[in-house]
Amino acid sequence: HQKYNKNPLFCKSLRVKLMISNGPSGICLSYLLSGYTPYLSPDASHPNPLLHSKLREQPHLSLLEQDLEYLCEGLEGRSSNPVAVLFDSLLLPDSDFGLEHASPLAWRYEPERATPHLVLGKGPPGGAWHAMEGSMLTLSLANWMELPGLKLKDWMREKRRNVRNDRATPAEIASYYQHYVSQMSLGQSFASRTTVTSHVLPSSPPDGSSVSEEVPFSLLAHSVVLATGTHDIPARLGVEGESLPFVCHSFWELENAISRGELDQSSDPVLVVGAGLTAADAVLAAHHLNTPVYHAFRRSVTDPGLIFNQLPKLLYPEYHKVHQMMTQQQHRPSPAPQDQAGDLLHPSTPFPRHRVVAFRPDRKCVLESDSGQRTVVQVSMALVLIGAHPNLSFLPENGRPLGVNPDEPISCRRNPIEVDPFTCGVVSADGPGMYAMGPLVGENFVRFLKGGALAIACDLKQRSAFWTCSGFAGTEEFSERMNVKLNRPTLM
Repeated sequence: HQKYNKNPLFCKSLRVKLMISNGPSGICLSYLLSGYTPYLSPDASHPNPLLHSKLREQPHLSLLEQDLEYLCEGLEGRSSNPVAVLFDSLLLPDSDFGLEHASPLAWRYEPERATPHLVLGKGPPGGAWHAMEGSMLTLSLANWMELPGLKLKDWMREKRRNVRNDRATPAEIASYYQHYVSQMSLGQSFASRTTVTSHVLPSSPPDGSSVSEEVPFSLLAHSVVLATGTHDIPARLGVEGESLPFVCHSFWELENAISRGELDQSSDPVLVVGAGLTAADAVLAAHHLNTPVYHAFRRSVTDPGLIFNQLPKLLYPEYHKVHQMMTQQQHRPSPAPQDQAGDLLHPSTPFPRHRVVAFRPDRKCVLESDSGQRTVVQVSMALVLIGAHPNLSFLPENGRPLGVNPDEPISCRRNPIEVDPFTCGVVSADGPGMYAMGPLVGENFVRFLKGGALAIACDLKQRSAFWTCSGFAGTEEFSERMNVKLNRPTLM
């Protein structure tokens, strides 16, 4: 159920597979559903002898036709999802050891295997990567960010770019994903600038009577794949004054303030709240301008769960620099009276094991240590960068019943959607045909979310014998029947 602008569309029942989101998860799944099929290359070998032996048992079958659970047995990797570990091992053998073995997979384009599907997204292909700050470097190595069939480094060489420290910028990754859709001729299955408003069972058709300028269009699909990611709704602290104008929840708001010339070395400090990589990027951006920074975070700097304590220093020097700043010149509460002033603090002061109590209209922020000592600091702006939540407003109760804990909101880290590990089918869905992948199921890295695409494509392949396409050929025919081009600029 989508919103379109100025196009009076009507409801149509079509037997298709439907995806939500056009980020790397949706792009990879579209690739597999468009007829691109992985086989074991006749002359290839895999460094894992057990996996190689299993693949050799039925070399005439594509990977989409094999028993994934059997192939996953005995494999270990950095993801908790077995199919993610399998697919990563096949695409990038032994990459955890810094090795670059050739993939044993050979990709064949078999259009007769294509499955009609539609990929929806609010922006261009690439999803949230288009909204990320463009000058920082990705956390993952560049080759971990690539999708099957197009080497990222090869594409960057064609663009006359060099991969710095084996990492790329988000702007380069976003451009790569957009080019990938074009290069692999996937564009006819993509409907960009669309907004999903609801998902209902066929027995409960949506009522569009309340929609005025935007007329709803309903699509009846065999399957729905939730792949929206978790960057839509910034997380909030829920404290007094958080809605004041100087309190921001997006890195882009810092970028905008910098571009407007509102921050320099004479500005009051910027308060950055959070201990993740986005918060670290904000600290780096402010330091680049010589703008003083107060950095408040709940954990101790020695907490092993802190992301900075998990990153190799040589590969991530900029984040190691932030970690050094977090350990030096820390604010240590004294036995002074409550609400002590922060006027004499060092211009760049970390506040480990502190939380924000309140924001005041005079741009003063009240911080409290875990021992109860409060400090008031004067700031130019405050950036609350403590993560984000997915926008699942098109699902009943915002998708809450689908989580591992149905009593809590869906969260990538704390409460992901519960899925079958070998099919990515949503366990608590009302009937078959609903899948979830990517950050929604706790898989944050592109390197491993590709396994979700493989699991879903395999399950759809096995279920395809029960579907009849009723003479429906694909997305182009869908476009003609609906009397609208999916890529026209008036789509929301």
